[in-house]
Amino acid sequence: MERKNSTSFEQPQNEDQNQFDIVIAGGGLSGTLSALGLASLKKVDGSSLSIAIIEANDIHQTPKLSFDSRVLALSHGSAKYLKSLSVWDDIAPHATAIKNIHISDRGHYGKARLAAQDHQVSALGYVVEMSLLGKAFLSELSETTQGESKNISWFCPDHITDIEWQSESVNITLNSSQQLKAKLLLACDGAQSTCRQFANISSSHQPYNQSALIANVSMAKPHNNIAYERFTELGPIAMLPLTDNSEQSHKCSLVWTLTPEQADEIKALGDNAFKQHLEIAFGSWLGSVEKVGERVTYPLNLVQANEQVYHRMALIGNASHTIHPIAGQGFNLGLRDVQQLCETVKNNIEQGLDLADFSSLMRYAVKRKTDHQQVITLTDSLVTLFSNDLPPLIAGRNIGLKVLNYFTPLKQRLVDKTMGY
Repeated sequence: MERKNSTSFEQPQNEDQNQFDIVIAGGGLSGTLSALGLASLKKVDGSSLSIAIIEANDIHQTPKLSFDSRVLALSHGSAKYLKSLSVWDDIAPHATAIKNIHISDRGHYGKARLAAQDHQVSALGYVVEMSLLGKAFLSELSETTQGESKNISWFCPDHITDIEWQSESVNITLNSSQQLKAKLLLACDGAQSTCRQFANISSSHQPYNQSALIANVSMAKPHNNIAYERFTELGPIAMLPLTDNSEQSHKCSLVWTLTPEQADEIKALGDNAFKQHLEIAFGSWLGSVEKVGERVTYPLNLVQANEQVYHRMALIGNASHTIHPIAGQGFNLGLRDVQQLCETVKNNIEQGLDLADFSSLMRYAVKRKTDHQQVITLTDSLVTLFSNDLPPLIAGRNIGLKVLNYFTPLKQRLVDKTMGY
């Protein structure tokens, strides 16, 4: 059967055209980033890894940028990794640097300030439109594989309908009836991961009983590259700086954590009423709300796969974990999954081991579990502390913010974790 391929990527010259070293399920951000990290690796014989990417959506149908384009926060560490993959140059012109972070508790004295210059970096992190990030990954992936290796194959649009695990391979059946065989399968197929389900890997599900309301807004005052984390009676408000092609941008990405009922009510308000509610809750830091874009809400849950690896398979990104957005660490956590998985594969090659050596995958899983737990503990602590109006917690968090602002070692630890280190 003829291979389905709707991209410009060339096909690898394999003896068996449907046999690969690595198959990546999912061609979104985690999948394309995984391919980027693996594409330059060489096997013992000097040849490149043969890699297949299975993606259900047509990758050429890139969403057009608009005022309402969704964004991601990239940590300093994430940007550093993207630089190592030579993809940052395509992203940097569109990325908005976070040079300062202002943390405050509405109606109370507690405040903390984090500044990039105090930590000898030009930015604590960056805010980037998701579609631009995806476009940059695909562009670099295309350039990376234009040489003699031509080692990336796409099966798109297509999706997995069956997986069989053998001792020496993973056998994958696609909706197009094509059969793929891989030494290693990477599940980058999102929160409802088909790969995870076929492997019968269970997951824990903890609802926060909260919803995130997200929207892009334009404020009366320029943001001056400051990110705001504002804790209010209704819930935490994150206001992230965005670029609007002016010298001093007024555009921000709003993430407002509310109860599901409040989120639905506020989302349903007319623009003027919504602006008034936001101005009251957020305060006068950036003046009045001049423009508000499309408002979207989604429920917040902590989802964790109970196993990170399986025979010849590893879970990456949202297939492994979905966390609260309060600290903006979700994508960065998934990026570190990719980074350490690629390092594991590289080490296996250098040591002459099977690409999917199970002992190596288990060591990868242990490392990732530690990082996952640290970030989840941080986000859960913030959710508990700042989404509660009990007087003892209000007093405690304001004392904590003061201590954080003036106790350098504690501030450094928070900044290091925020920056992805």
